[in-house]
Amino acid sequence: MGLVPDPLRSLPNLLTLLRLAGAPLVIVAILRSDHFLALAIFAGAALTDLLDGALARHFGWITTAGAYLDPIADKTLLSGVYLALAAARIMPWWFVAIVFGRDLLILAFSLFALLFTPLRKFSPSVWGKLSTFLQIVTAVAWLARNVLMYPAVDALANALIWPSAAATIWSGLHYGWRGFRLLLTH
Repeated sequence: MGLVPDPLRSLPNLLTLLRLAGAPLVIVAILRSDHFLALAIFAGAALTDLLDGALARHFGWITTAGAYLDPIADKTLLSGVYLALAAARIMPWWFVAIVFGRDLLILAFSLFALLFTPLRKFSPSVWGKLSTFLQIVTAVAWLARNVLMYPAVDALANALIWPSAAATIWSGLHYGWRGFRLLLTH
């Protein structure tokens, strides 16, 4: 008694895989102008993100697979939503370019560090977490504006894009500065 069955231990990873599987579904829903379905799938995916992390940390069910899959699922979902919103002419391309520019900067640094230094662990910064949080809230607002059709929701979506863009740019600069310092020490 007291031992957790193995299938239950993999519940956080299953939730992460569900989020990853939901990414193409929300993209298709956006591109088909099924805004309610897109918002519902995105909200469900966000719930899996909250649950998988909480379960893994609370019960000590953290796995190597989960550590790799979770950020991949998050980036796949959020990047896909932003690309679909821009492709559907719902969200401005300049914002999507900022989000992808930051991610490409981080990816390029990580690849360089993996190839030419002994660095193997790249922890997120508080600015990166704030940026991601604002990007999620902004995505929800831009998805919701097409479902709710209230002027206040439209105004909120338009207002959120600016702090989200600023936080994304700042976190990109911060990651670059932090990465440069790490490279100097190695």
